Amino acid sequence: MTTPAPRTLSRALGVVTATALVAGTVIGTGIFLKPAVMAQGAGSEGLVLLAWIVAGLLSLAGALTYAELGALMPEAGGEYVYLRESYGRLPAFLYGWMRFFIGSAGSIAAYAVGSATFLAAVVDVERWPGGKGGLAVTFIALFVVTNCLALTFGARLQAALTGLKVVSISGLCLALFALGSGPAAATPEPGFQGIAAFSTAVLAALWAFDGWNNLAMVGGEIRDPQKNLPRALIFGMALVAALYLLANSAYFHALDFQAVSASYSTAHKDALPVATSALAAVTGAPASTSSGPSGPVIAVSILFLVSALGAMNGSILTGSRVPYALARDGLFPRALALLSTRHIPVRAVVAQGVIAAILALSGSFDQLTDAVVFASWIFYGLCTGAVFILRRRLRRMGEVPPYRTPFYPVLPAVFIAVTLLLLVQTVVSMPELTAVGIAIIAAGVPVYYFVRAQR
Repeated sequence: MTTPAPRTLSRALGVVTATALVAGTVIGTGIFLKPAVMAQGAGSEGLVLLAWIVAGLLSLAGALTYAELGALMPEAGGEYVYLRESYGRLPAFLYGWMRFFIGSAGSIAAYAVGSATFLAAVVDVERWPGGKGGLAVTFIALFVVTNCLALTFGARLQAALTGLKVVSISGLCLALFALGSGPAAATPEPGFQGIAAFSTAVLAALWAFDGWNNLAMVGGEIRDPQKNLPRALIFGMALVAALYLLANSAYFHALDFQAVSASYSTAHKDALPVATSALAAVTGAPASTSSGPSGPVIAVSILFLVSALGAMNGSILTGSRVPYALARDGLFPRALALLSTRHIPVRAVVAQGVIAAILALSGSFDQLTDAVVFASWIFYGLCTGAVFILRRRLRRMGEVPPYRTPFYPVLPAVFIAVTLLLLVQTVVSMPELTAVGIAIIAAGVPVYYFVRAQR
């Protein structure tokens, strides 16, 4: 009797679904909330748009570098694999440790709680068992189940949500351009606030672009990855950048600079997101009426909900492949490496969902994920540096990568340099936050050596 071949991941993602995965995971809520923060830092409409362009080009530089790594090593786990092959198992394990327990789980929790918050503007979510937290856990459970059914089902759901998101944002922008006549009696803009303030605006835009690295995590499930993975990254990031610039132009067409700057901010929690303020301004509708929220608030809240759920679905689909890859290498419990009959790492998907649900109920994920954003950029820089290591290794063997980063070595070198500047600035301006991020990574060191000793 022959032994059946072990199950492997199925390469079922084409270029369209992979592109939808890139765009749908990147576009979350940042485009609706960050323009206010950016306006406060940049000082003028032109500088806000410039900050978006700088952040978009930097993110594209990282994505193009990841495209070379993904085409060279199209395996599940993405960055974990790149770090393992370039720097060894310890740095790779620390990345997986951070990503599994806080990075991916915290992102999923944030999107789930955000979805519940957006829905609260339309219906009374406190009637749901457990209130807003219970509804967030329900969202997580629902999308965990859908991503356990089949890769094609989760991918098609992602494509549908991304398509709905793109159409909705485009429709919002068209409405703002059509109904708005440009801000009347605009007050003077403050103007350039200095390099530090502009850097704050770029940093805010970078958070809105974050997520371009997620496609690499499902590298083992993309058809013809040497071609489709780079194409999906480029097409997806181009779509995101175009939508972001269109949306910001529409906001400034509907509102003057001061109105954009005074919209949603952490200092004024009752302020409306800029998208809601802009739609209310061009329609002349109040934010709320005696009978409840107005039409613009309801419309934009539904758009927020679709956007957040789409990003959450993409995070669940991609993030679960990291613990699967570590478990396959014996660094996480072996059970997480088991595949279902439909070639899905169901246990890894469920385990990640459980941690995300705990974080969503705890309410502490905001602080954790803020710290991990800093930690994530450490690994972005390390992964980009892996291109130089692997290129040199291939050159010694007389081989060339199947896809080569354009403008190498300038493009990855610029990305690394800017990453270092961002990390240094973050350490100087937010030392407590960065200390937490480093502590989370460092906590994985004794765990790694314990696991190695057990093996």
